[in-house]
Amino acid sequence: MGRTRQLAVLAMIALAGFITTLDNTVINVALPSVQRDLGLSLKDLEWVATSYVLSFGALLLVGGRLADLLGRRPVLVAGLVIFTIASVFVGLADTGSSLIAARTVQGGGAARVTPASLAVVAGDLPEERRAFAIGVWTAALAVALALGPMAGGIVTDHWGWEWVFYLNVPFGAAALALAYAVPAEPRPENDDSRLVSVLDVPGVLLSTLALYLLTYGLVEGGADGFGTAPVPQYLAGAAVAGLLFLIVESRTFLPLVDPGLFRNRALSGGTAAQVLWGIGVNGVFFFTALYLQQVLGFSPTKAGLVFLPLALALLVTTPYAERWSKTLGAHRVIAAGLAAVAGGLLLVSQQGADATFGSLQPGLLLIGAGSALTTPLTIRSLNGVPATRTGMASGVVSAAREVSGVFGVVLVGVVLTRRERSALDDGLDPAAAFLSGYDTGLRLAAACVLAGALITLVALRSPGRHRATRRPRLPLTRTTPGAAVERGGAPIFLPVSWARSCV
Repeated sequence: MGRTRQLAVLAMIALAGFITTLDNTVINVALPSVQRDLGLSLKDLEWVATSYVLSFGALLLVGGRLADLLGRRPVLVAGLVIFTIASVFVGLADTGSSLIAARTVQGGGAARVTPASLAVVAGDLPEERRAFAIGVWTAALAVALALGPMAGGIVTDHWGWEWVFYLNVPFGAAALALAYAVPAEPRPENDDSRLVSVLDVPGVLLSTLALYLLTYGLVEGGADGFGTAPVPQYLAGAAVAGLLFLIVESRTFLPLVDPGLFRNRALSGGTAAQVLWGIGVNGVFFFTALYLQQVLGFSPTKAGLVFLPLALALLVTTPYAERWSKTLGAHRVIAAGLAAVAGGLLLVSQQGADATFGSLQPGLLLIGAGSALTTPLTIRSLNGVPATRTGMASGVVSAAREVSGVFGVVLVGVVLTRRERSALDDGLDPAAAFLSGYDTGLRLAAACVLAGALITLVALRSPGRHRATRRPRLPLTRTTPGAAVERGGAPIFLPVSWARSCV
């Protein structure tokens, strides 16, 4: 690959990472305007925020496997087309249901773009360029993180929330044009029956169905009560789908997720810690945007600027996380980071209706710096995982962190809504009632993150384990079952979950 073509591929990777991450961060500050313009309830607003992340997390593993099976460029191009067209329909949406549907399709496109673009790094760039390419991709995510809330506020203030999504179109079109710099590869020789077998279609359908039913049941239950039909039916359906998923995966020759992986203490504990961090932080970001504008009266622009120091603290602290992990022990550093996040959440919860831009910053800075210290969690969670299952395990950790954002919004929302309703019944005005629920929700989030810190201390504590359990990577050949899937798995998913910890 010539130098010009390499530069085009690097630009495409940066753009792909930027737009898919920006769409995850830019929406929060725009939510109050969306709610006002479309007349949405809090329940509808939760679906606007979670639909993108839910479809992204649920289909992330599938996107990576499709890139291996059908080719990197076709999957990347298809993902960019889906994402860009869906962005137009999000901006055109005039009802809550059409907005949520378009956001769901957006997430499905992103679930193809992210693993396919990183597969290009592993499979198409020269080895000496790969580390630089991952650095470029991570930097693009960091820029999206830092600029997302601020850009969302400015665009919403001056042009309207629709333009938050219309701006994806030129970026998506540019990334699509650059995607054709990726070398065309011969399509792997897979007949349709082998493709279905390798994709584990029953596992994909059952896992997605379980996630959607559980999310739907929690959202509806928080708004209408968990005894109100059809909430119990949704929750029961989620339980049945989840049980069937475990049964199918335990009997499938090449499962989407091998349940036996979770016998590994580091993987199971690390995944649990990832989920608890995501529940705490993502739920707080969603409702803090409402708190800043509806209780404190901040404009969308000012609300976006509130999060900028948090992003900067994360970026400044991240380079030290791995360094300190090597000297102090990863389990201690990660646990300290999670404890700092929990402390930051408690500080923010104490600000009340008289908070100012400056008084919010100590808590938010702790959240940013603490989150940065959790970045070694993904790699440490994979200690002891067999080499032939590293791609699958890293995909599990990545998807768990993405999906945890959904449950953060939903679970904190359930607590907030119930407390808010109780406060209204006690005679408080709507702003004070929301604030009461918000405070309770933040305390729940802090408890979740602190539980993750305790789990980390136990699950990841094992000096010298990496040296003791390191196994040689088995060579994969064309005759190895599932070789096309396993090849390149770790390079695809490890950077995803590392960088997504910044989001």
